[in-house]
Formats: sequence, structure tokens, C-alpha cells
Amino acid sequence: MSVQTEQTLDRKTLWFEPDEEQRDILAALKDFLKKRVAPGAAERDQTGEFPFEIVRELGKMGVMGALTPETYGGAGLSVVGMAAVYEEAARSPFGPVMFNAAPPDDGNMILLNKILATEALKQRWLQPIIDGTVRSAFAMTEPQGCGSDPSLTYTTATKQGDKWIINGRKWFITGAEGAQHFILLARTSDDERKGLTAFLFDAKQTGWRIERRIPIMGPEEHGGHCELVFEGLEIPDENRLLGVGDGLKVTQIRLGTARLTHCMRWLGLSKRCLEEASAYVAQRMSFGQTLAAHEGVQWMLGDVAKDIQIGRLLTMQAAWKLDQGDFARSDISIAKIHAADTLHKAADTAIQLLGARGYSKDTIVEWIYRYARQARLVDGASEIHKMVLSRAYLSEGQDFFRWGV
Repeated sequence: MSVQTEQTLDRKTLWFEPDEEQRDILAALKDFLKKRVAPGAAERDQTGEFPFEIVRELGKMGVMGALTPETYGGAGLSVVGMAAVYEEAARSPFGPVMFNAAPPDDGNMILLNKILATEALKQRWLQPIIDGTVRSAFAMTEPQGCGSDPSLTYTTATKQGDKWIINGRKWFITGAEGAQHFILLARTSDDERKGLTAFLFDAKQTGWRIERRIPIMGPEEHGGHCELVFEGLEIPDENRLLGVGDGLKVTQIRLGTARLTHCMRWLGLSKRCLEEASAYVAQRMSFGQTLAAHEGVQWMLGDVAKDIQIGRLLTMQAAWKLDQGDFARSDISIAKIHAADTLHKAADTAIQLLGARGYSKDTIVEWIYRYARQARLVDGASEIHKMVLSRAYLSEGQDFFRWGV
């Protein structure tokens, strides 16, 4: 007896295969990473300098802003297409930065493209980021709270005529040093759900400063992680994003896709770890045979390869749901937890297989290992995402496991 489904499933709705345009982008990406990004990567890690000239080259190629429309010079990809491109870009630690496929620029471009109301505003605030002529930052996190819980926002925005006066402090603001366009979250009332509002401001404005660039355990990425002080920054009301009290809505629009882009990049780095380790064990001799011939080594490589592929499937499913208009909250949380754990596991396994060389700075793996620890913290700690999943399951019951959207 055969069982027929009510709906015939098209293979292309279930699996991702790059089309000709996406294959061209991936090929150009690989070539550019090899010729322009890889040389000098070690020096950039030490100095923290940002190679604007390379970014401007990419802007002219029309591959900046993966999700932004081609009319603005972006790649105009779907979220699924973006996943493939971001994964490839992340094989080099500095690849995502060069392609504006790194936080905070990627999330900011996605947000601004969705919510800026006029063409003039998009030309003012979005277009320069796509072109690679400026960088941006998202100022949300605060010393006394506001990380995973935005309600603990103490920076205030007080209305005076047709402008807002900002006072407060933000910290761990990624990419703030050298950024030109900022998105800021501030408290405009004590309302529990509508008390926050988002604004745009330019680095040239007065009334704010970078207090310090916070030293971190991991690699110093572009613009660092900075502490900002606001003392009377004036923002015109025309630079408010959405309505007064829509700050939480702004963060939700931005962080959904942005969280998933982390997974895309982390899986690319995980694959790079596996490449470095497998190339080494294939030629390193030990007790009369290569390391790769030892069963224990095969278990280690196979375990990581399995987790990377699971992560790719989880990420692609969440990306597909976003392309269908679904929020994919649970799918993104699952993908982020798994991809974060996989990145750390891939780097740790690669170091173990590379031995002393893996612990040295002779390979890229030690850079990835230092970077990997943040993955379980950024854009919602793993424990927060597990809480999200628990609440979703308790609310939805067996519908939590439904297929499709």
C-alpha cells in the first residue's frame, strides 16, 4: 500500500543549489579572498587596522550588502543565497568584514533597507554602507543591563522641540571605533513594552564620545568593542527609526536575520578548521602510518564533519523559513546554539590534531579558537536561546515539531 502526500514537494523547495548568478558570486568571492584578503591577514590581526581600500574594491564589484536590492548596488540575494555566500566568505577570518558580511554592518543594512521610509533617507544612511565608503555600529548594550534583556535600558532620549537629547552610556559596541553611522536604542518613557525608541546619528555630531576600546580575550576585529558616553547628543526627530516606542520592534527586525548570519559565518570558520586539520593528518606520519589512518583520528574528524553538516542544514532551514516570510524564531535559536558549539568543537579538535603547531600562531586555527569563545555569548547567550525554545515548546506542544512554515 502506497501512501501519497496531499502536496507534491518540489525538490528545490527542500534543498539549496546555487543558481548561475550565485555560483558566479561564490567564484568571485573565492578568488578575491585568496588574492586580496588572505595576504596581510596576520598583520591585521595584530594591528586592528581596517583596510578600507579593499572594501571599496568590493563595493565596485556589487557584492556588498547581500540582502539589499541590486538597485542600491547590493547583491539582492535571498537569505538562503546569503547563507552560501557568508559561509564561503568566512573561510578567511577577515572575509566577512571585507564583504560587509560581518556584524554590525550586515544587520544594519538589512534593517535600514526594511524600515527607512524615504529614498532620501536610504541614500543618506544606507547607500554609503553598501558602497563600503563608511562603516556603522548598533548601540544597544549597556553596563548596567540591556544585553539579552532590552528592558534594562537606562540611556535616555528626552524630547525638546523637534529634537531628542541623549544621555547615558553604552558598552561592548562592536565596530564603534571608525564607524560613521550609528543606530542607537534609548529610553523615551517608562512604558514596559513601548518605552524604547531607536535613532540614527552620525559620528561627526557632538555630545558623545568613545570612552575606551575594551580589551577582549579574542581577536581584535574591525573597530573593536567600545564603551560610549552620551552627554547631550542632539538627534533631529527626522532621524528617529519607526515610531516613538518602537525600539523593541526595531531590535527584533534587526536581530532575527543577524543572529542567523552568525551561524553562516561560524560554519565557514568550522569548515576551515577541518580543512587545516585534515590536510595535516593526511601527510603527518606517526608509528609507521599517517595520522589520518589511525581510527581515533578518524573518529575526531568524522564527529566534527557531522556537526558542521547538521549546522548547515539547521541554518538553511531557518534561512528558507525567513525567505517564506516566517520569523523562524525557534529555528534560529536552534541553529545558533548548535553552530556556536560546533565552532568551538571544530577549533579545539583542530588544535588537538595539529599538536604544538595548532597552538602556535603559525596556523589560523589559534585565531579561530580565541574567536570561538564569544559565540555562545553574542546576540543572546546559549542559555537564553534554550529558554526561548522551552517556552515555545510549552506553548506550541507537538506543533513545535511541525514541518514547513
